[in-house]
Amino acid sequence: MRDPTLSNRRATIVTLSREAGVAPSTVSRALKGEGRISAEMRAKIGRLAKELGYTPHASARTMSSGRSGLIGIVGGPADNPFYTELLHETVRQVVDRGMRMLMIHAGTGPIESRTADALLQYQVDGCLFSSVELPSKIASVCAANGVPVVMVNRVARLHSSAVTCDNAIGSAQIAELLVRGGHRQIALVRTSSSSSTGIERDAGFTRYLEQAGLRPMLRLDGHSTYEGGFAAGQHIAALPAGKRPDAVYAISDIMAFGVLDAFRLAGLQVHADMAVAGFDGVPQSGRPIHDLTTVEQPLPAMVGRALDLLQARMLDKTLTDETVSLRGRLIIRGSTRPVPDYMSEV
Repeated sequence: MRDPTLSNRRATIVTLSREAGVAPSTVSRALKGEGRISAEMRAKIGRLAKELGYTPHASARTMSSGRSGLIGIVGGPADNPFYTELLHETVRQVVDRGMRMLMIHAGTGPIESRTADALLQYQVDGCLFSSVELPSKIASVCAANGVPVVMVNRVARLHSSAVTCDNAIGSAQIAELLVRGGHRQIALVRTSSSSSTGIERDAGFTRYLEQAGLRPMLRLDGHSTYEGGFAAGQHIAALPAGKRPDAVYAISDIMAFGVLDAFRLAGLQVHADMAVAGFDGVPQSGRPIHDLTTVEQPLPAMVGRALDLLQARMLDKTLTDETVSLRGRLIIRGSTRPVPDYMSEV
């Protein structure tokens, strides 16, 4: 007769052994599909496990296999919709692959000590980093403990592979679109951080302008935030009409949103008075209030390649680091002037 208290307790190997009338070791072997346990008994224990909601305990699995089945995630600030989309896509693909994830850190605060501690405490099998550079301490901890690391939206510098959008080419496409749209007085809203993403977007945009005989007439630090973009937009809007740029490239959509809002509050019409473009392609960029021209990062492909690289290195620690760069997609919307036939040439 079944114990009536079972429904109030988590099913374990011992629970299944009592129900099946066999030793716990027999249950364990049956769940592993070992051939020395009869097909009839394996089927019986399988039915009991499903009926009682039995799932293997993660800690026990770690002890027996030496692997936790966890991948650590170090994410970006939640107020930037790009990193929210990146996290959602990562969760979806991790679940689809039958893996489990542990959010170790999210945001812009320091990550050195607590991230290193979490890597050791939870014994993650691998780690995905986005939004931040890989600190030297974390790189050393991962290398010493055989934990592979893959950067997403960043180029690796220390002990890690990386998957990134081709930021330089995407930014050059924005520059070409603005120049071919007749703009000559162009401002750049950039970031003073040392992130590879910001550096590449700045360089790709500036390089194209220089090849066209131009240079940014104004370079402002938007601090990779909406507030920073808004402040940059206010600064530009306050300039005399004759000294004001006629186009702005903000190197992330979140900063471009701030620029757009500052212009609207100042009474400037986009795109009649000013063109604005961003980078990232977050869903909010397509809303009518923004209608932002941007370069869309191929997030599903980026996350997929990152997990491929990570899983391969979780299985084979001898694989060398690898960097993958994927092309983004230029989306032309109402925040910039239309350029006839431009898309057919991209």
